Amino acid sequence: MLQNIGIPGLILILVIALIIFGPSKLPEVGRAFGNTLKEFKKATSDLVHGDNDNKKTTTEAVNTQADDSIQSKISS
Repeated sequence: MLQNIGIPGLILILVIALIIFGPSKLPEVGRAFGNTLKEFKKATSDLVHGDNDNKKTTTEAVNTQADDSIQSKISS
């Protein structure tokens, strides 16, 4: 969808945004949009990497419990 916009389309969008928000608000809007994108990327990255960390932690916990169970059976 966005690959069909092109340079003239982007210029038109920027001019419309300038008319709607005015020159004083446009940097604030851009900054807010950038921060939103940054937080979205961070959240999705945390979800992806957090799932891997959670699986690893769960696997380690299960292995530790199994080792403890085996150790207790061996020593009794």
